[in-house]
Amino acid sequence: MIRLRLGVNIDHVATLRNARGSPYPDPVRAAQIAIAAGADIVTAHLREDRRHIRDQDIAAITAAGVPLNLEMGATEEMAEIALRTKPRACCLVPERREEVTTEQGLDVAGLHNRLAPLVRRLVQVTRVSLFIDANEAQIDAARSLGVPDIELHTGAYAEAFIEGDKTKIARHLEALRKNARRAALLGLEVHAGHGLTYENVSPIAAIPDVVELQIGHFLVGEAVFSGLETAIRRMRMHMDEARRVA
Repeated sequence: MIRLRLGVNIDHVATLRNARGSPYPDPVRAAQIAIAAGADIVTAHLREDRRHIRDQDIAAITAAGVPLNLEMGATEEMAEIALRTKPRACCLVPERREEVTTEQGLDVAGLHNRLAPLVRRLVQVTRVSLFIDANEAQIDAARSLGVPDIELHTGAYAEAFIEGDKTKIARHLEALRKNARRAALLGLEVHAGHGLTYENVSPIAAIPDVVELQIGHFLVGEAVFSGLETAIRRMRMHMDEARRVA
């Protein structure tokens, strides 16, 4: 089975920095530690309100030679930044200023015609993925836009895990498996992420059609207790073990 890649989201390193207006902790240092600890790519979400990651962080991460996945809203401002900085990858996500974190997948089916010209420009300079819910309509719409990758939203699965609702967990996990298979058969590379932890990552890591996981908030929180390198290495261990026994 193909080795499962890990993307580490460093947004909340910047959140901690911004809480005091200090230059530390440094997101670039976090990005470098993540790669050294076994991550394959670093993810940073440049939000419209710059609540955590800022433009200078994107420039500094890129200048440091760290492979970057730029999470971004589907806006002209963000497209211009991606076209200029040429990150390794970019992921289009839904964005509302009042949300605490991304609440659902991008409605690719409903926004298809608006997304099409943006995607056509971005795929010329970077590898584009779409953060979507695990359903057939969104996958089919993503395929028709010509993106190479999708990222399946695992938030509902993660919430069911917190609730301890085994019926919901099984339902969400089956939807993720089924739609990962559908996407792979359509020629899309399948990623997954949102709300993944040591406790819930293994069933997602074991889905054979998923090739990359995106994990951030949990790892930054865990780093407070064990350090970022240790947290990432432990997550990598859980992922690899789940992949071996799948």
